[in-house]
Amino acid sequence: MPTSPSRQVRSLLKVAIAATLSLGAGIASASDLIVRYDQSQLLRLPRAISQVIIGNPSIADASVQGTNLIVVTGKTFGVTNIIALDKQGNVIQDQRVIVQRDDVRMVNLHKGSQRQSFTCAPNCTPTITIGDDKEFFETISAHSQKKTQFSSSESDSGGGGGQ
Repeated sequence: MPTSPSRQVRSLLKVAIAATLSLGAGIASASDLIVRYDQSQLLRLPRAISQVIIGNPSIADASVQGTNLIVVTGKTFGVTNIIALDKQGNVIQDQRVIVQRDDVRMVNLHKGSQRQSFTCAPNCTPTITIGDDKEFFETISAHSQKKTQFSSSESDSGGGGGQ
């Protein structure tokens, strides 16, 4: 007896879901450091760090805090690695870093082929995300830069807004 179209569709759907899950499982392993876009993660190492190398600095940034703590910040989506060396140049840790979106709080607005991104926690505000519509991205970037300049000029002058 031939298989009905609905059974074929269900079978194909099951295969597609299984393939997607197996691919997703292969993307990150337990030893990977998962960092959200525009957020930071702490990486504590067993001994003192002398030097930190980021494979692709456009994906993630790192700064050493204290003797054995690294702050890794996600700059754009992708996969890179971080290598921590001791004073003798020995590898303390070589770890893959995966920068991902925080999909729980992100909302995308699509207008035809154009995308605008918003962070909703709990109110939605525009956010700068790689791949957004060029005009939207530039507008939000300009606002963000003005905000950063304003806050850094206040902190440089003692801040507080007092008279």
